[in-house]
Amino acid sequence: MLKLSQMTGVAVYAPKGSHGKAAQTFTRMGKVHNTVFAPDGRRVVGFLVSRPDLAGMVKRPDVFLALDSIAPCDGGVRVVGGDESYDDAAWKRLELDWDRCIIWVGMDAKTTDGKVLGYVNDASFNTKTGQVETFMVGDGGVAQSLVGSVQIPAEMLRGYERGFMLVAPEAAGMALSGGVAAKAGESYAKAKHEGKKAAEKAGRAAGQAVDKGSKALGKQLCRTKGMFSSFVDEFKKAKE
Repeated sequence: MLKLSQMTGVAVYAPKGSHGKAAQTFTRMGKVHNTVFAPDGRRVVGFLVSRPDLAGMVKRPDVFLALDSIAPCDGGVRVVGGDESYDDAAWKRLELDWDRCIIWVGMDAKTTDGKVLGYVNDASFNTKTGQVETFMVGDGGVAQSLVGSVQIPAEMLRGYERGFMLVAPEAAGMALSGGVAAKAGESYAKAKHEGKKAAEKAGRAAGQAVDKGSKALGKQLCRTKGMFSSFVDEFKKAKE
């Protein structure tokens, strides 16, 4: 299994000149910017790749790159398919409707009975099939540093509604991973309350900084910092 955070920020290299099998040289296309899920939300179908601005000034749109069209290489991932790896040709080949696909990372998550859990900040998935194993949800602030992220099995996903990922009510009681409080075995509700108290104790300025960071989640989330070696290992294992 691979995590989305291990893919975010990874360099993407495309065949130079022809997209055919004869192409031997590659040029840097850009870097992975976000992950795209199938309409049911349970399967990764590809990634949005951000490209360098033209002449350092003109912003270019992201390119969709299909999951089944990449392989790990030195320094990043390379495109192993042809023109059908990208954008409209990829959507057509995969029989997907772009308007119905979902980008989960950065979205709020709540249970079907209305309990807000936090932000979707990561997920683990099979690199062969794209199937998601678990979604990770946290609040993006001091509470998350204490309790870590709630790991929600993909089976608990119930869908999308008005800017929220909907999950089964049982997700509110899931065990936590990472964080001091999680390791101490505290419940999510109690640890989150402690996190709020800690933020208040740190002072108003710190609290504002936490809030600002929480709101920015999904825009600047999971920038790669020394993750690439583990990403390559996990990607190769999953492909075997």
